[in-house]
Amino acid sequence: MTPTCHVVNLQTGLGGAEVYTMFFARAVRAAGCRTVLHVHPQAEFWRHLGQRAIEIAPVTADVDLLHGLQRGAWLVTHAPISREFAATAKVHHWLTGFCHMPLTGRTAGALAHYDQVYAVSAHVLSTLAPMGVTNAYPEPLYGIAEFERGAAGPCAEGSVIRRRLAYSWDRRKFRDRVLALCAPAVAALLPHPEFRRRPGVTLGIVSNIGPIKQFDTLFCLIAPHLARRPQVNLEIFGDGGYRSVRDLKHALAPLGGRARFWGMQPAPQAIYPQLDFLLSGLPEKEALGLNIIEAQMCGTPVLAVDAPPFTETVADCATGYLYPDPRQDAGSGFARVLDHAMAAPRLTPLDATAHLERFSRLAFDARVTRLVAHAMAAKAEHG
Repeated sequence: MTPTCHVVNLQTGLGGAEVYTMFFARAVRAAGCRTVLHVHPQAEFWRHLGQRAIEIAPVTADVDLLHGLQRGAWLVTHAPISREFAATAKVHHWLTGFCHMPLTGRTAGALAHYDQVYAVSAHVLSTLAPMGVTNAYPEPLYGIAEFERGAAGPCAEGSVIRRRLAYSWDRRKFRDRVLALCAPAVAALLPHPEFRRRPGVTLGIVSNIGPIKQFDTLFCLIAPHLARRPQVNLEIFGDGGYRSVRDLKHALAPLGGRARFWGMQPAPQAIYPQLDFLLSGLPEKEALGLNIIEAQMCGTPVLAVDAPPFTETVADCATGYLYPDPRQDAGSGFARVLDHAMAAPRLTPLDATAHLERFSRLAFDARVTRLVAHAMAAKAEHG
């Protein structure tokens, strides 16, 4: 009998966890499971997965998807779930799920009561037991560079990079609801120039601009060093909440017009080759950094803090450069590493085949195949 995996992600916005859910669902299907993906009906970016023999099951509330399941179903969550869902699923089904953020400084919540928790990196895995999650699957799953993330495929809107609004709206907040209503009219009045590299060295951010990344804290420390290097430009591809973008712009004030915002782009694979280096945020709230994996797979080296999880995803002096945490030295270590990186021959990350193999589709599919076998055995034992 073909086993079934019920993958659950009811988020309406497309972020890193949703991209991860997409390639995880495909890997589970490739491992021989019937795969049912339960998603919110307003999230249209899942549609293309139906062409991959993955069943798309729209549902508004997580508890509703439990009504039609036979007892003992294997559930894999990728996003926050309700207490009611967790309590019911735990009693009647094999409840598992991904931890997409390290638990340091956070509570485990429902994860402490899951039958199994999957970590996306060794960094995340190391934070689970201290917070009471003793049921973690022992192998980090990591991830892959995946650019097929829209309803119509990987380049649904083409690869031309044009300026978009840098803000995303949290519709739970009255201010953001008002701004979201005004945004289309404002966007229509603004110019949408096409991106062109400027002379000099191009550093880039390709990421959501949110509190987890801590970009404002990072640039408060390193922007003065960048300001003293007039050949360096900073290009920011991503959007975020009003406060996050405002704070980042304030931190970037020393750079003036050398820091430009382009908004979230539909084809990030068109961005990475135009960067000399990708910049990460600060590390401790990061779980993996899919943008780091993507950049390296596109041949673009990375500049990241010398700390987990970046020490897992970046091979120092091969696929990028690791620098000391700027909160410890006011960014002087970053400046030293940047000067070395600009003076040295350009790194070629694609030559680091042993390192990048860990993040290949073949390696990920093999890890998921092992996970499926483990889940089926554990579920059978669980009864």
